[in-house]
Amino acid sequence: MKSLSRHLFIILTISLLLSACKSQKTTTSGKHPSGTINTTTNPNPGANLPVKKLPKAPVALQPLTFQMPEMPREFRGVWIATVANIDWPISPDDTYEKQKRDFLNLLDYYKNLNFNAVIVQVRTAGDAFYPSNHAPWSKYLTGKQGRGPNTSENPLTWMIQEAHARGLEFHAWLNPYRATMNLNTADLSPDHDYNLHRDWMLKYDTKYYYNPGLPEVKAHLLAVIKEIVDNYDIDAVHFDDYFYPYKVAKLDFPDKATYSKYKKPGQSQDDWRRDNVNQLILALNETIKQSKPWVQFGISPFGVWRNQDKDPKGSPTRAGQTNYDDLYADVLLWMKNGWVDYMIPQLYWSMDHRLASHRMLNDWWAKNHYNTNIYIGNGPYKIREDSDAAWNNPREINMQISYTRTLPTIQGNAFFSAKSLKIKNQDVAQLLKSELYNEPTLPPSFQPKSPSVIDTPVVFSVEANSEFTSIRMASPLDPAIRYALIQGANELNQLAGAEIHPVWVGGMRARTLEVKSLNTKFLAVRWIDHYGRIVQTQVYQIP
Repeated sequence: MKSLSRHLFIILTISLLLSACKSQKTTTSGKHPSGTINTTTNPNPGANLPVKKLPKAPVALQPLTFQMPEMPREFRGVWIATVANIDWPISPDDTYEKQKRDFLNLLDYYKNLNFNAVIVQVRTAGDAFYPSNHAPWSKYLTGKQGRGPNTSENPLTWMIQEAHARGLEFHAWLNPYRATMNLNTADLSPDHDYNLHRDWMLKYDTKYYYNPGLPEVKAHLLAVIKEIVDNYDIDAVHFDDYFYPYKVAKLDFPDKATYSKYKKPGQSQDDWRRDNVNQLILALNETIKQSKPWVQFGISPFGVWRNQDKDPKGSPTRAGQTNYDDLYADVLLWMKNGWVDYMIPQLYWSMDHRLASHRMLNDWWAKNHYNTNIYIGNGPYKIREDSDAAWNNPREINMQISYTRTLPTIQGNAFFSAKSLKIKNQDVAQLLKSELYNEPTLPPSFQPKSPSVIDTPVVFSVEANSEFTSIRMASPLDPAIRYALIQGANELNQLAGAEIHPVWVGGMRARTLEVKSLNTKFLAVRWIDHYGRIVQTQVYQIP
């Protein structure tokens, strides 16, 4: 019996142990009963687990204290004339794709010559090289006025983007008062102002002109300019020398009725005409600056304000016509009043021309600048094409620029026109590059009317592959940043001379900049704002 009892006790003990194990397995593998919390804790739960270190938070690259030299400043512009297909398009009958290739060819040519601005004619005579609510398409683009190019692309947007991609400023050049190039009005689009507003037009010699004395004409021209400034990322609005037309002997401009209607008491016709142009220039400046304060307003007037025999303040010249007396353009008043940002007087004479010396006119404009930026307009179109024998010397242009550089109040040059240094006179262009334009420069900067605070850009990382170098910012760029100039080198002392890669951002708050691959040890970035000022120059060592 004792043996049986002992066996029963062992069996019962084993059964209880098995039951306890089954009960524990069910509880721990399932959910806790409602209202209960497992408070059992392991005093060292990770003691037997592998430890993985968390990565450090990424940090922005720190700029080096290395100082890059200041880039020189000098305006180097070229006029690209579209009227009569002088420079571009080569032919209005070319396909749009060929016209694009030709335009890029011009940009690349002048970029290679170390130019920094193009002045592109986007309105020739009441027409437009862009889709406009105020003018028909230009016949010089498509062969027929009012017919658009065979593309969904906006030609002006594209031209601006391509210029900026090369670090070239884009100055939109317009002719204000010229309405037609001849008297053949049958070829004008039904949407041309001659057909819509015949009462705005005055016939003079071989052309029609907008009547500068009409308030409606002034309002229309303001709308034309505002449309461009509001819708395009241009750097400047540019007018040339055509205000009231150059006088034709024994032919009066037919605005007598308008003068009688709108003149002020005691105001002469000449003063009234000048006042018409003055009021347009003032209103244009205000229109531009209210929309985009950083867009410049520049004018390239005829090279002579007045001759000294008419005014002791005038230049020692004997020009047949002048701004003040014949074109009714009082350019000195515009500079005195701060209505323009720059002037490019057209000094298309040789250095010592007997009637209008290039040398003496440089001196005159250098003295009469009124704190306005002055660039000199040079005329290489005369090289080997003029009765003045001085233009047979291929060094005439270099002599002119060298003289301009001796005058501290003159900040650069512009050249008329694009084909004159590209098609016929490439030897002169190469002399210019090898002797005077051998290094790139920045165009002059401007000061905003009111001070502004710009967030300093912070570079987060730089990554390079075989094709591109990508620069990522810690935060989007301040919208006041216009573009960056990027250089790369393996030695710090090589950075300043390295190739410059411009990246245009145009205030778009970019987060990433991309240039062709720069697998270099060091990187330099110059950040430039809308006014052309260098916000900061940063140099980085690439990890």
